[in-house]
Amino acid sequence: MTDGHAERFTSLRPLLFTIAYEILGSATESDDVLQESYLRWAEVDLSTVRDSKAYLAQLVTRQALNALRAQSRRREQYIGPWLPEPLLTGPDASADVVLAESVSMAMLVVLETLSPDERAVFVLREVFGFSHDEIAAAVGRSAAAVRQMAHRAREHVQSRRKRFEPVDPQVSAEITSRFFTAAATGDLDGLMAMLAPDVAWTADSDGKVSAARRPVLGADRVARLVLGFARMAGTEGRVEPAFYNSAPAMVLYLGEHLEGVVTFEVADGRITNFYAMRNPEKLASVMVPRQIGR
Repeated sequence: MTDGHAERFTSLRPLLFTIAYEILGSATESDDVLQESYLRWAEVDLSTVRDSKAYLAQLVTRQALNALRAQSRRREQYIGPWLPEPLLTGPDASADVVLAESVSMAMLVVLETLSPDERAVFVLREVFGFSHDEIAAAVGRSAAAVRQMAHRAREHVQSRRKRFEPVDPQVSAEITSRFFTAAATGDLDGLMAMLAPDVAWTADSDGKVSAARRPVLGADRVARLVLGFARMAGTEGRVEPAFYNSAPAMVLYLGEHLEGVVTFEVADGRITNFYAMRNPEKLASVMVPRQIGR
């Protein structure tokens, strides 16, 4: 290991972490992938590396794909919906619209419907702009196969993904403030006015804590569920505003115990989706701020 190895890896770390996270949907496993990749990078003769960014992206992609295939076997026994691990990004992450969309919960949920190779190809091509040849080296396919895969993945994502609207931090703060006020005061009508008619509440618990095992759909049902949470928090805990996955969120506590992170998706000025992370294992590192980049 030389200073050159460390400097190149450190300067690219936000990008490398983001690649791993978008392939895996897990910040914890992405940290493990980066650690393993760093150990492999330390053994590389730097004089043979023409492009550190492409080389390291390929290395991290291969490690992330290995982890994703192992993860998919565990998913078969998962109880209820599976959601990505929330990522504490901060509002400044919204400045880069492509990056903000790529780490949004809605996009990550759509990426879950791709095969591992398609997911890696889509991320490397659409988010990071790597060439088909560079991606081919990362996924072990021909450039022609990668080109076809990229086209197929892009069509698949576009058919399942609503138009992305980056949320202006000021608008986000206003929506969050109105939402918290309505929830805290038990204002059902006020909450309903903020929700899209077909709003969905999806919770991930893996059966470890109480949470809806199926998505809750419709403004009335979701508003009542939110008010139930607010009442519980008002008597036994607290709810704090936050920013996860480049979107407004709320962090739920009972006493001093972290109970969950709920991110909102906003479109046309209304909340269209809530993604509620309740699985204690996936909450273990949600308070660690993450630096993303491309």
